[in-house]
Amino acid sequence: MILVILKYSLYICTRKLRYLRNEGDEKSPFFIQKEVRSIVEKLVEEAIQENPKLFLIELKITSDNTIVVIVDGDEGLTVKECMRISRHIEHNLDRETTDFSLEVGSPGLTEPLINIRQYKKNLGKKLAVKTETEKFEGELVKVDDKEITLEWKAREPKPIGKGKVTVVKTVVLPYRNIKQAKIKLKF
Repeated sequence: MILVILKYSLYICTRKLRYLRNEGDEKSPFFIQKEVRSIVEKLVEEAIQENPKLFLIELKITSDNTIVVIVDGDEGLTVKECMRISRHIEHNLDRETTDFSLEVGSPGLTEPLINIRQYKKNLGKKLAVKTETEKFEGELVKVDDKEITLEWKAREPKPIGKGKVTVVKTVVLPYRNIKQAKIKLKF
């Protein structure tokens, strides 16, 4: 029932938008959503350009016109910055044309790293990284534009004699091989 109401309200918004623009051609709700997305992308880009330490992680618009903007910063993200970005988007979209709800926030601590700048920001922290075939846990010791380097300590049998010795292991992982990377939280 809720889905039917949402579809009907989107249909009304679409009809209203077409009426306000005086366009005779039929445009689907999908086309309208693409237009709104294009406008929102531009607005987010403008808002982020005001602070070069910020970068976009994700922008999505759901079928019920909920706009979700996830932003991060090289030095974190403040509530003030979220409010500034939200206001910039809100004040430049016309609620008469498209009804929407807006959420601006930062990625959670348990969310996977997506952007290279997120890796750089978390240099020195412990990561859990999954590739297609393996899993690694180690300190992020190096980040560049093509790959990351993880380092950790492991206990291995001595090459000669009995007992074990602690060795430092290192792995270099190109971004294209990383399926998921998350920060390991310490409690």
